[in-house]
Amino acid sequence: MTHIDPTAAANLRTPEWYKSATRWTQLTLVENDPVKFDPDFWIDVFKRTRSNAACLSAGGYIGFYPSKVPLHYVSKYLGDTDPFGRLVDGARSLGMHVMARVDPHAIHQNAADAHPEWIAVDKNGKPRRHWAFPDVWVTCAYGDYNNVFMPEIVREITRDYDIDAIFANRWQGHGVCYCESCKTRFRDATGFDLPMTNDVDDPAWRAWSGWRRDVLTRMVIAWDKDVKAIRPHASFIPNMGGESLMEFDIGLIEKHCPFLVVDHQGRRGLEPVWFAGRNAKRMRATFHERPVVLITSIGPEEEHRWKDSVTTGAEIESWIANGVTHGMLPWVTKFNGVVPDERWVEPVAVGFEHHVKLQAMLAETSPTAEIAIIDPTTTLKNWSRDTRRQAEGDDLGFYHALIEAKLPFEFLSDEAMTAESLARYRLVILANATNLSDAQCALLQGYAARGGSLIAAHETAMRDEGGNAREAFALGSLFGVRRTALSRGPVKNTYIALSGEHPVSAGYEGAARIIGGTKLAEVETLAGTETPFISIPDFPDLPMEEVYPREEPRGAAVITRETEAGGRTVYIPWNIGGIFWEVLAADHQRLIENAVRWALGARPRVSVSGHSVLDIAARQSADTFAVLLFNLTNPMMLKGPTREFFPVGAHSVSIVMPEGRSVADVRLLISGQTANYRIADGKVEVDVPAIALMEAVEVHWSWASRKRHFGR
Repeated sequence: MTHIDPTAAANLRTPEWYKSATRWTQLTLVENDPVKFDPDFWIDVFKRTRSNAACLSAGGYIGFYPSKVPLHYVSKYLGDTDPFGRLVDGARSLGMHVMARVDPHAIHQNAADAHPEWIAVDKNGKPRRHWAFPDVWVTCAYGDYNNVFMPEIVREITRDYDIDAIFANRWQGHGVCYCESCKTRFRDATGFDLPMTNDVDDPAWRAWSGWRRDVLTRMVIAWDKDVKAIRPHASFIPNMGGESLMEFDIGLIEKHCPFLVVDHQGRRGLEPVWFAGRNAKRMRATFHERPVVLITSIGPEEEHRWKDSVTTGAEIESWIANGVTHGMLPWVTKFNGVVPDERWVEPVAVGFEHHVKLQAMLAETSPTAEIAIIDPTTTLKNWSRDTRRQAEGDDLGFYHALIEAKLPFEFLSDEAMTAESLARYRLVILANATNLSDAQCALLQGYAARGGSLIAAHETAMRDEGGNAREAFALGSLFGVRRTALSRGPVKNTYIALSGEHPVSAGYEGAARIIGGTKLAEVETLAGTETPFISIPDFPDLPMEEVYPREEPRGAAVITRETEAGGRTVYIPWNIGGIFWEVLAADHQRLIENAVRWALGARPRVSVSGHSVLDIAARQSADTFAVLLFNLTNPMMLKGPTREFFPVGAHSVSIVMPEGRSVADVRLLISGQTANYRIADGKVEVDVPAIALMEAVEVHWSWASRKRHFGR
């Protein structure tokens, strides 16, 4: 039977087509596919996975259709075939949406001979051969190749094929290009010579980062206009990632990109499974309502790049499902149309089926949380792409600590902060937002003045938006401290001592001190604060006979304050997030969790009990509240690939009921069961018998009286 998605089919070729493009299959063809692959196999994959959208290789580096654009290299195996057109027709016959993939990052020798100015140049003045395939050349992303030649290909594909969008991969360039065009245009625009390093303190590098952002943003706009001039309903969709939000003018991207595609295809090295869903929070942090798609590769994503391979089915399912847990639309990508190993197809179908079961609820509801971690976009813009992960360590530490605490939370970009967006949260966390403008600091101060609670750590607000060091802690009065010395370190063998009884220092029975950080700032406390922990001055870690403290504890290590507006603040003047992410010390997780629960001030709206590690998301509408539970309890939680799932037993999900509402129905969407529940103390408590990979609790509210106190 032909598979046609009625929702997708209803939106075919309309400006809102993307709203029903909710499950994607991507096929990236290789040069000999025209004579090797079986298009019918792929049409069947579309059906088996219930995909309603496809992304298909069209052109750029290699054309997989009979292109007439001069110098557009077409597969030497093409003959009189049109594999791209065949796949487009097959997808459309199933009522699917179609996006054409182009890749402009390299060119063949004929194009290089005709236009040497299209080639990227390294800092030594040498044209760049491709790092993985030296027979071809790396292109300059900022000049005529992307701005003159590639638009011809974009227009040809859009004109000749029944598509909804052009999707570009590897279109942003590969670092600084030192070609004559870039040298001249950069100097004319900024007055600087191109930077020779990616040092965040180099004004030329910061100027180049801004110049590149402007050039690429203008390119997105130009390609989008080219597409719309031919097919008004269609769009240009650039392949993005969370870091891409640091690289473009956000307002223009919001206008021209109806949905966002995150190219984080799987885990590499030591990465937890929750990195998948983190992408959703990061994109929502800037674009609150924009649909976000997560690309999943069927193979391992390690540095060694086995792209034409298959990882475990459990890993594929996990990556897809964690993205879905946080509202991302699933997309699977396969390189090479020939399929010698079909073990990936069923896990993709199962992963997509999870989305099918949740799709109605996801469409009806929006993410909600009481806690937000500030995504420090202003800070990260001052770091290069290669070093940005280092700057994110503090945020990753807080992220993992909140997961261990079973507390749902969201991100909020400091560039998207407004009084209204801050007001969505009871607690805002600045794990290490080093760079903040005066206006951003004023927004946070206003939030606290209206009763909001805040936690900040390490070097938050130490620099302005341009990276310049401030003389004083810009948020000092808010947290009740005065900074007396800038951060120093890394240092070793540091400790903090418990000081009196306080909820933030609870749970350390038997300990007088715990380990401290490796990067330390010094502060003085102001009136109206408490110090649950104080610093022990660091002392030698060798020789072993010298390992003892020389001084009594002095100096605040954790400062708490209750504000006149009814909120609470916590300031930790050391790198607790970063060192927890590096060391995973249980005492630091407890300290972060204690600080968060104390700063919230009241019981959380969502509580989950049970023996497990869960990544939790909450969603709501006027009549529905949903809690999604992703099971991280696995020996491969921090390093893939996952071999198998380790189901966890019974859990209880407690949700504070809205005033004037009663429970109409409670369901477990993945298992398909009607849930047992109880109502007590203004909460509905739902039993979840077991969780294999994921479960979703959906509560429907009604305005009926609350006389019934026990569910089925």
